Amino acid sequence: MTELPPPASAMCVVAHPDDAEFMFAGTVAKWTKAGTTVTYVVVTKGDKGSADPAMTTELLAEIREREQRDAAEVLGVAHCEFLGYPDGYLQHTLELRRDITRLIRKYRPEVLMTFDPETRFVGGYYPNHPDHRAVGDATIDAMFPSARDRLTFPELLVDGLEPHHVKELWLGSTSQPNYWVDITETLPQKQAAMRCHPSQFGDDIVEFAAQLARLAAQGQPFEYAEAYRRIPLDVPLTEVIETPGSPSPQA
Repeated sequence: MTELPPPASAMCVVAHPDDAEFMFAGTVAKWTKAGTTVTYVVVTKGDKGSADPAMTTELLAEIREREQRDAAEVLGVAHCEFLGYPDGYLQHTLELRRDITRLIRKYRPEVLMTFDPETRFVGGYYPNHPDHRAVGDATIDAMFPSARDRLTFPELLVDGLEPHHVKELWLGSTSQPNYWVDITETLPQKQAAMRCHPSQFGDDIVEFAAQLARLAAQGQPFEYAEAYRRIPLDVPLTEVIETPGSPSPQA
């Protein structure tokens, strides 16, 4: 497999602080080193992820935003947007889709990265968080057709946010990977970014992430990988017709 050149811009849309580090950090570190402008969009405040009886949702939200900004700095991420939805209650609503559409039009990424919403169980045994699935669905719908179509959410035009066509969709936490990024050189940076989330990750989880990266690379000519379901969105109609299993053209 020939690795594609880094895009000029990319956006990672995730449910919680730390999701991007777990799924995308090795790829993000590789791309920012090559000059890619990366934007993080974190949909919820992550304000439920604590077993500490003394913790409050307000304090946890502050802690987790700070941790996410620290991790983004380690990875060279240019922009962090926090939408501020409550953790654990997320629904795939029109409001959420509009909020994500707004940011796609604002930052105009070539590559959009999010959860694979078709993953109901991660690895076939671990239930996928409902916020993850809601964000994956809302992000895909924001990308197509909302970000592309001028007459969808016309209030965004009033704000000067013109339509934008994303070139590629990359889905993480997928059971249908078709593309792998070699993160052997950036695995230490991924782990350093994960360590910026001490409220969520201990050393055991950081080491577990390395094991998962090694597992993801099985069958590839490198030791560690992040695996994606990569969906090109500008495929010529002739290729769609000629290639079995290719995605349908955008209507």
